Amino acid sequence: MRTPDPASTTGPDRRTVLAVPLAVGAALAVGTGQAEAAPRPGSGAPQAHPHAPRLETVATFDGAMPTGVTVSRGGRVFVNFPRWGDDVPFTVAEIRHGKPVAYPDREINTPDTAAPERHFLGVQSVVVDAADRLWVVDTGRVEWADAPYGGPKLVAVDLATDKVVRTIVFPASVAGPRSFVNDVRFDLVHGFAYLTDATPDGPNGLIVVNLATGESWRRLDDTPSTLPAPGFVPTIDGRPMLNRPDGTSAGTPIGIGVDGIALSPDGEWLYYCPLSSRRLYGVRTRDLTRLRKTAIEVHDLGAKGMSDGLETDRAGRVYAGDIERKAIVRRDTDGSYHTLVQDERLSWPDTFSIGYDHKLYVVANQLNRQAAYNGGTDLRRKPYVLYRLPIGSGPARR
Repeated sequence: MRTPDPASTTGPDRRTVLAVPLAVGAALAVGTGQAEAAPRPGSGAPQAHPHAPRLETVATFDGAMPTGVTVSRGGRVFVNFPRWGDDVPFTVAEIRHGKPVAYPDREINTPDTAAPERHFLGVQSVVVDAADRLWVVDTGRVEWADAPYGGPKLVAVDLATDKVVRTIVFPASVAGPRSFVNDVRFDLVHGFAYLTDATPDGPNGLIVVNLATGESWRRLDDTPSTLPAPGFVPTIDGRPMLNRPDGTSAGTPIGIGVDGIALSPDGEWLYYCPLSSRRLYGVRTRDLTRLRKTAIEVHDLGAKGMSDGLETDRAGRVYAGDIERKAIVRRDTDGSYHTLVQDERLSWPDTFSIGYDHKLYVVANQLNRQAAYNGGTDLRRKPYVLYRLPIGSGPARR
């Protein structure tokens, strides 16, 4: 897992480089700044992989809708259920005998806003680090209510003892009541964690955490690469996906900013993408971890499709969803994109995780079929499914 990233010798494709100042509210155009067009079938889509792997069902969910998944060194599988409106008895779970069980226990999963730093309120992601600890990304928000101080946080659980060993609470200046911390990646070698803030209320940006001190700060707030693409309207299940909470509304575009995140095996590059976009971006982590405010070069790495999550393997390849095509794509270290698998069962491939069994785990949760996007009618059909597929490489944890 310490194998150097083959891409790091040349870096990402530098054809489009944006020098982005650190000032909040900076706005530099990407390309023409026009609405992002959908790729034409057979032209813009990544080319098909000649030997597409098959999906294998790991677990099914008949209750709340899951979003995140992660796998430990020993093969333990963890998932999370955001508190967006479903009946969520516990927001973090371990899969045991094919069923979700509250983890590490029921008490911490009780959404107690009187002691938010000691309880999981609305967990959006779970990630196992290289030290085999489970980290929980808590938005601190229950059904989109404002988060109390102590709600937005990172919580580490020791998998050997199943006990919480650390809690990093974000100050309001980093993750305020309307923030929505979404996903995280860890570099234990250099001692940093990187998160995305995908709040629809702004600002959208990256959060950096010094794991030694617990100090955190924001980068790339409301810059073109972290914001939704202008005029972005995806086509899913054969129709435009729009905010349409009732049957009388024509709908409005869904503007969700930086969401998916991944780290190169050598820790030098951070990859990320807005949800309301089809593009992938990369930045040097050294530009994010400097406390001194300098310009940050953002590298446009091309069109990968609309994706909710990202992941990298030990060989330095980046995996992403292509939600509109019900597919999973892979960016190789030469910058080329390939369709790894395309399957009707991949209805909204969400978070990705790579196990030490050399398999890619992905949740298909039908997020676009929620009532808010379908005139008030919930079109989701249970069960939701956790799949995995062989990829021939292990995780890029460091």
